[in-house]
Amino acid sequence: QGSVDCPNLEFEYGDADGHGAELAELYSYTEEPELSTNRRCFEEDFHAQVQGRRWLELDGAQQKAYVMRLLDGLEVVNRDKRLKVARAILYLAQGVFGDCDNEGDVLHWSRHNSFLLYRLGTFTAFLELLNMEIDNSQACSSALRKPAISLADSTELRVLLSVMYLMVENIRVEQEADPPEWKTCRETFRMELSFPVHTEEPFALLLFTMVTKFCSGHAPHFPMKKVLLLLWKVLLFTLGGFEALQAMKVKKREELGLPPLPEDSIQVMRSMRAASPPTYSIELMEQQQQKRGHRSRRPLVKQDSLDIYNERDPFKNDEAGVDEEENDDVDSGIEGELDLMERDAIIPTMPAQRPPIERVSFPKGLPWAPKVRQKDIEHFLEASRNKFIGFTLGQDTETLIGLPRPIHESVKTLKQHKYVSISDVQIKNEEELEKCPMSLGEEEVQETPCEILYRAMLYNLPQYMIALLKILLAAAPTSKAKTDSINILADVLPEEMPITVLQSMKLGIDVNRHKEIIVKSISALLLLLLKHFKLNHIYQFEYVSQHLVFANCIPLILKFFNQNIMSYITAKNSISVLDYPHCTLYDLPELTAESLEAGDNNQFCWRNLFSCINLLRILNKLTKWKHSRTMMLVVFKSAPILKRALKVKQAMMQLYVLKLLKIQTKYLGRQWRKSNMKTMSAIYQKVRHRMNDDWAYGNDIDARPWDFQAEECTLRANIEAFNSRRYDKPQDSEFAPVDNCLQSVLGQRLELPEDFHYSYELWLEREVFSQPIRWEELLHYQ
Repeated sequence: QGSVDCPNLEFEYGDADGHGAELAELYSYTEEPELSTNRRCFEEDFHAQVQGRRWLELDGAQQKAYVMRLLDGLEVVNRDKRLKVARAILYLAQGVFGDCDNEGDVLHWSRHNSFLLYRLGTFTAFLELLNMEIDNSQACSSALRKPAISLADSTELRVLLSVMYLMVENIRVEQEADPPEWKTCRETFRMELSFPVHTEEPFALLLFTMVTKFCSGHAPHFPMKKVLLLLWKVLLFTLGGFEALQAMKVKKREELGLPPLPEDSIQVMRSMRAASPPTYSIELMEQQQQKRGHRSRRPLVKQDSLDIYNERDPFKNDEAGVDEEENDDVDSGIEGELDLMERDAIIPTMPAQRPPIERVSFPKGLPWAPKVRQKDIEHFLEASRNKFIGFTLGQDTETLIGLPRPIHESVKTLKQHKYVSISDVQIKNEEELEKCPMSLGEEEVQETPCEILYRAMLYNLPQYMIALLKILLAAAPTSKAKTDSINILADVLPEEMPITVLQSMKLGIDVNRHKEIIVKSISALLLLLLKHFKLNHIYQFEYVSQHLVFANCIPLILKFFNQNIMSYITAKNSISVLDYPHCTLYDLPELTAESLEAGDNNQFCWRNLFSCINLLRILNKLTKWKHSRTMMLVVFKSAPILKRALKVKQAMMQLYVLKLLKIQTKYLGRQWRKSNMKTMSAIYQKVRHRMNDDWAYGNDIDARPWDFQAEECTLRANIEAFNSRRYDKPQDSEFAPVDNCLQSVLGQRLELPEDFHYSYELWLEREVFSQPIRWEELLHYQ
């Protein structure tokens, strides 16, 4: 699985996986028996009400009447009766699979019923029930007392969350054949979730509070996978996916009067081809160990003579041992690397034999238009003026007097490629608002779903980020099971633990799949939050990123990648015959250990590749233009970990890995660059160029270690100023209006204490008569 020749992965990145796959991931395999329970609850009630008819045979009015009856049944006090009705509604949302013949029918009826349920007010009813369950202290205390929590502890919550998830997911996904009333319904639902009417907070906030409550240990029975999946889909639905984000970005640039984007980044990445990954000495060693039995020696193909030193640590002055990562997850065989090199030195390396397709893997010209920031032009002119004139003119980029002709040409080229981002405009506006709060007056803030969500999240945002990262850590495949880590398996473990080997294997696959889905949902929702907040206001994005960095997000993502990433991406932790909706229609074949081991015949696991790309994008967002955070990548020895991730031949993933390597190249030393020329050339071919960016040589290391703390502190001060200016409305500041009229000031009624008239004369003597009045001080301004 970890071979050098990984095939190109036919993976198309998007907001989410296919509709069927997204619905299937809601259920764990342990929950499968509950599908028939839902069906039984529905059929018992349905056949009592409607004699000798099937759901599919009823017309619209009859279906409505029946659903209204079910919703009335949710109002009863008896908990068990309520659960039965909720299960019947869940069966409807699951697509009345008992009446269907194929998977397409199940998905069709699931969508049809979801729209019907929404129009009749089911979501609001279930929201009330969810609030009741969250506040159910009895369930919390019984879960806290149990030594082991299982599926049974979260039955009601799982039923409620499943119905809500199916409704959100089915209504969110647009299809060409949707009737016009469904489109109206979709918009109404989006508005309802984004702009709360009855409650003070958006629905996403309720789910965030569930996450923090779970992580604080007060509610260990919450089914976290379902909560996170629902939270991700609600954010995706209300804020918009990546295509919608791109359209919003284009529109916002127009509004601000900025030139259009040089290219559509989504399209550029789709047309990119994957590069052939560099070879790895640690991998060569694995191959050698496999071949130890045979004496035959074959020359290593696809091996650069320089690449033998690939995994060397740049900080260790070419020592033989390579300490790839500080934690103990790394293979213990790294010490054998030098022996391997000595043994292989006697083999003459053949010229690299590449298939002809390698020659045409890159289009003519570079994929990205180069960009230049205003700051880059200023730096260039400052250096040029110092060199040729001997003094500088601050931020003046127009005056070129005294500079030679080539410098004029350079400035002209730089200005041609100058790129002003939305963030630059927002930062400039913020500085002006801070400088002149009186003359500029109140800022007009657009009430977008993103703005409402940020305002609602603001005061508990650090706790939300810490909670999400705690769960991500617990779900990461590289995490060791520690006693103090949170238990995320409450909604996958059965009441009775498996007895046979087959049951254990099935549960093992289920647990791994469960963890993968949690990683997928957290990585996707964090990326969505970062991208939307960045577009809405740069300081909202910076606030979230800073709290992620403070909560150790950078080392956590690096820890996640410090594994055999190829085996993670090709993992087969799914049993396709148990996936919804397949398992609802067909009898389950006899499962054997061999069939479980074989898994499906997909080339890769979509959700794992999606998670990896999302985590790399988050890491890029956190470290871009931040020297202090780039140095964290260097300190945590991320280069070898990231280079191993290049083995995955998928263009988008490689691009984000190369971006992360590019920003730290200048700090890794000459030896590293010399040993990694393949990687350097891949960076040149794939990553956007910044003119005057000395990324490859590191001659101008423009940030010294002692500046790092100052950089974060300045950023923090700016964020706090922004948050207090925009969101702390009751301001007792010096800018509050003052009443200057003597009559009205003296005419105000003051609330005096009851005993005041007893001591009134004493107070007058002490505070007024005995105090000398220095009138001249009125003339002095202090």
